[in-house]
Amino acid sequence: MQRDLRHDLRLRAAASVIYDAVYPGPEWAPVSFDQAERLETVHYRQAVEAALLARPVLTDRAEQLSLI
Repeated sequence: MQRDLRHDLRLRAAASVIYDAVYPGPEWAPVSFDQAERLETVHYRQAVEAALLARPVLTDRAEQLSLI
């Protein structure tokens, strides 16, 4: 799953937040998000996959309105 996030800044930001939340320090992931992105580590790929899975839920306007 190679996905270039340079053109999708929101998806990249979401993947970065997920990466930092799930892998909070060096005991969980050996490198920072930027390094993981360059190296396409398994941690990076998992964070991107999570962001892709979350995107429809987060962008569904009907769901957001029902929660208000």
